[in-house]
Amino acid sequence: MSGHRAAGSPAGGTVGIIANPVSGKDIRRLVANAPTSTLQEKYTIVRRAVIGAVEAGADRFWFLSEPHGLCARATETLALDVRYGHVDIALRFDESDTVRTAAAMRDLGCGALVVLGGDGTNRAVALGWRDAPVVPISTGTNNVFPVHVEATLAGAAAGLVASGRIALEAVSRPAKVVEVEVDDEAGDLALVDAVLVDERFVGSRALFDPPALRLAVLTRAEPAAVGVSSIGGLLSPCGAEEDAGLLVRLAPAGAAPRRLRAPLAPGWYAEVGIAGCQALELGEPVEWRGPGILAFDGERQRALAPGQRARLRVERRGPRALDVAAALRLAALEGAFLADAARDGGVGLR
Repeated sequence: MSGHRAAGSPAGGTVGIIANPVSGKDIRRLVANAPTSTLQEKYTIVRRAVIGAVEAGADRFWFLSEPHGLCARATETLALDVRYGHVDIALRFDESDTVRTAAAMRDLGCGALVVLGGDGTNRAVALGWRDAPVVPISTGTNNVFPVHVEATLAGAAAGLVASGRIALEAVSRPAKVVEVEVDDEAGDLALVDAVLVDERFVGSRALFDPPALRLAVLTRAEPAAVGVSSIGGLLSPCGAEEDAGLLVRLAPAGAAPRRLRAPLAPGWYAEVGIAGCQALELGEPVEWRGPGILAFDGERQRALAPGQRARLRVERRGPRALDVAAALRLAALEGAFLADAARDGGVGLR
């Protein structure tokens, strides 16, 4: 870990930053109208998040190792009295890099994570660190779980929690997840939606064949979202704070009793057939049998063999997403940003 601390600065906290360099760059840029999240945009987001976290009390940072060196570039000209390091993992250049990095950041004592990506990136974080305290900044395509927030303030919230200036439990609660059990295989999870697709091969990970969708288990059914969550949201909304989930049965539009047009990607509406829709209690099981493909948070992930069972249930056992506004409000009420409560001076450039 490189960098240094200023003499006399208060004992700080450790923040992990996971910046997915490929989030916001999948096939949906070609077949829909999704915007591209550039490396330059992510670079400036990381930079602002680090500045905010330092102002709130963080003095150590661990970064995701990735080929573009986003975090190193973002911080190399910042005149900060802090220490930086990249998590030492053998890169595989797939989502397992994020999974293993999140687990390592837990073991390294990170008090909060700032995550740049979409639903899929945050799902990978949860696979590595199930109850991770996260500030998820939206830079992906399907962005139901992450939020649009100024990175400076996102970093400040992470720094406040990591440094112990405010309690994690006061500004967060566990997110809902879809717990997935598959016969004779390791378990899995989804943060927002788990979908059974009537196909045999994973192929392109993004979902772009509405007639092939058969079942969706949703932790959140958001009418103001894109992706599969919007299907449930336009039928029977179910928000992040509700202790329930939603099951939607789907069919080809021409063979279903009801049809719905929903935004399945930015700038792309599609017609889906609705065969049924019902609320799910937390822990209520839903069983699927193969053949088919299981897609989690908008991406095909696993193939089910004929007759192979998958059992799913919505539980509140996921990451703790920090409420940035609540964290800053609580810190303000407790005087955390007064000169006698924080390090003197601001953050400058070399």
